[in-house]
This record gives sequence, C-alpha cells and structure tokens, in this order.
Amino acid sequence: MTVVVVGGGIVGMAAAHSLAERGVSVVLCEKGSVGAGSTERSAGGIRTQFSTRVNVRLSLASIDVWESFEDEFGVDIEYRRSGYLFLARDEATADDFEANVAMQREEGVDSELLAPEDAREHCPGLDPEPFRAATYCPTDGFADPHLALQGYSQAAAEAGVDVRTKTPVTAVHRDDDGRVTGVETSDDTIEAEYVVNAAGPWAGRLNELAGVALPVVPKRRQVAVVDPETPVPESVPLTIDLDTGSYFRPEREGAALVGGHFGGDDPDVDPDRFSTTADTDWTIEAVEHAADYASYFGPETRIKNGWAGLYAVTPDHHPIVEEVAPGYLTAIGFSGHGFQHAPATGQIIADLVVDGETDLVDLDALSADRFERGETHDEQNVA
Repeated sequence: MTVVVVGGGIVGMAAAHSLAERGVSVVLCEKGSVGAGSTERSAGGIRTQFSTRVNVRLSLASIDVWESFEDEFGVDIEYRRSGYLFLARDEATADDFEANVAMQREEGVDSELLAPEDAREHCPGLDPEPFRAATYCPTDGFADPHLALQGYSQAAAEAGVDVRTKTPVTAVHRDDDGRVTGVETSDDTIEAEYVVNAAGPWAGRLNELAGVALPVVPKRRQVAVVDPETPVPESVPLTIDLDTGSYFRPEREGAALVGGHFGGDDPDVDPDRFSTTADTDWTIEAVEHAADYASYFGPETRIKNGWAGLYAVTPDHHPIVEEVAPGYLTAIGFSGHGFQHAPATGQIIADLVVDGETDLVDLDALSADRFERGETHDEQNVA
C-alpha cells in the first residue's frame, strides 16, 4: 500500500512516520522545505487545558509521546513544564473555567480553579485585580518545534519515508467511481491508495484540487520577543488573559514571548503572500496588553524582534481529521494547536489507513459533517 502525505510540517511528518511504522509505503510531498510553513513559526505550546473533551484527549495522547520523545527519537526537544495559567475577566468566562476544570479533571488532568490572588503563587508579577478567576495546570508547558520536527524527520527517513521537498502537488487524481488514486506533482505522477492532506494553511488549495469543500482558512497571527523591564523567571507559566486574547511566556535569560489576537479585522490571507515580520503597531499593543496585568512589562521593556505565522482555522477551532472522500484523508484546521496535537494526529491517520478506524479519540467531533449537523463545540481556550 502506498500513501501520499502532502505537507512537510509537524503534522504531516508525524503522520508519515506513524504510517511507515505500520508498514505502509509513504511518499511525503512538500512544496518548499520541511517545516518552512507554520511549524517554524509556532510558539511550541503543549497543554491539556482545553474546553472540549476531544481536545483534552488529543493532548493526553500526544503528551505520552512528548514525554518519551528523547528516548524514542533521540532528540532533546527542550520540553519545559512550567504550566499554563488562564485568567478570566468576565463572569461568563469565570463560569466556563469552573466547568472546564471539572471536565479536565474527569479526564485525568491535574488542573485547578484558583482565585486570582492565589494565581500569584505561580506568576508573582501578576496583578490579580482585573480578574475573577484563574485556572492552572503544572504539567502544561512548551517545547522547541524545530527540534521536534528534526526528530520526526530523522525517524521518518529511517522508517523508509520518501521525503520530496520542492515538490508541489498540482493535481489529485480520482477514478471513475470518485476514489482518489494518487497525485500529480511538479515532477511526476504518484499512484497511491490514499492521499493525506496535512498542508496546514495551504490545505484549502489541496482540497480544491481534490474537489472537496471544507471550512478551513488561513489567518495571520503574530509573536513578539521582548526584554521585559523586570526579567520573567523561567518558572512562570505561559499566562493567558483569555478575554483580551493577550498572552506571554518566559524565554531564556529573562526574555519573554508576547502575543495575542486582539479583535478587529481578521481577514483570510494568501499563504504565499503575507508578511512574516510582526507589525510595529501590533507589537506595541501586545506589550501594552501584557503590561496591563503583569508588572514585568514596564516602560523600559525593549522589543527585540518578532514574527508572524499562520493558523489554519475552522469555525469551531477544532481540526477536521477523517477520510472525507474515498481515499482522501484530512489532518487540517488545528487553529493553532497543530504542533502539540501532531503525535496523536499521526497515530489517528495511521489507524484510519491501516484499520479503517481508530479508538484513540471519538472522531465524530472532528468530522467535516459536524458543521452541517450543527453539532459543533467551540473551543474557548484559544490564544
């Protein structure tokens, strides 16, 4: 059996590796270089504090891999578990926090609901006054996406995956019955029993070639790297002011990443034509938001640099992971969570190809027809 995986980011590489480990012949086609899309611009977050069971379960299944990554793949991904701290300003958000923590704990997550004053134990520079509630999980954290992709790429190659960079897919072939039978690339035709769309922000373009219409669009998101007025200790969690969209996390030697989407226009963008540099006005606004609730970001904070990348977004901020047409599978629309959920997604894709089903998570919540059924469950904890 041959499978073509389209997309050389972390999701595509995880899927290719899992398929090869199951004995499948895999060709991975990447239009540019491996990891040059969203993976290289990821902030690397890994967390279990989601507002839906399916996202929590994707996280738990993935964390099993992240925890043993160095032993299995031989690469230290600098996995740091300083926690995530979510903050609620609005009463409705605080109420949601209570329900979310109850659900997370049912799933085995060690999260807790905190009073804002108690959150300062984890983030000493926090101003608790604007907030009504907080949630914290000590086992959340972040890792280096570049190192993780390096580990997957090496393992995929060792497992026999044929990785073809600078190889855009130009057509998706179907037989008379409508089943996908392979792809056309800039170099040749590849016959395959399955094609997997793991193209991230370019997913919509591959869907068009396959004659599939799915609600996944690319949105631009930005991150700034700053030297705060007061250095942020590395023990401080990734801290999210959920109602404003602002977040920050420590970097090395007192520096910090500052990010967020603060409302206003949020147009779809062309993944081949967008600025990868953070906007000056946005950077100033991001630092001002962080300064509003954390004392680290005083007036002497210095902006070092920043970048912009793309989220592939669905209306409910959940991915579409299924065989959406005969022989055509999707692993797309992660809405900013693709890096952390890549290990579980790779296992699911391999299960669907080899076994025709998976027991890792209930895929009904990730099926494309959920939008037509009106059975979506919006992920609230999006940063």
